[in-house]
Parts: sequence; C-alpha cells; structure tokens
Amino acid sequence: MELSRKLFSAVLLVLLLLVATEVGGPVGVAEARTCQSQSHRFRGPCVRRANCANVCRTEGFPDGKCHGFRRRCFCTTHCRD
Repeated sequence: MELSRKLFSAVLLVLLLLVATEVGGPVGVAEARTCQSQSHRFRGPCVRRANCANVCRTEGFPDGKCHGFRRRCFCTTHCRD
C-alpha cells in the first residue's frame, strides 16, 4: 500500500510539472502592447484594411485596421512605456 501511494505521488508530481511547463511557455518573453488611435484623415466606412493602413502610414503610424459596427479606421502602433 505504501509503495502504490509513493508511486501515485511521483506520477502526479511529474504530470503537474509537464502541465506547468506547457501552460507557462517561455519565461521572460513579453509581448508588446498595441495602441490604437482613430484616423483623422480616413473618410467613409472602412471596408479594406489595406486602404486604412495606407492612410495611417501617411499619418505616421505603421499600420491600421477597420473596427466596430460603424467600420472606422483605427491606426495602430506599439505602445510606449
């Protein structure tokens, strides 16, 4: 009985370690946040992302995306700390 309890504990510990490493992923890697600002120059509903991105580039942003029910163009950039 004592042997099976020790074996069960060891197997449970190994399984917990495996799950923890799968869920945790790499340590020390931080993903940059993305900030958005509604485009000031884009006119009309945003239908194509490429059009929105081109207008955002003229405003000094690296990219742009269409968002929301009203299909507005939002310019995106990496947030500063």
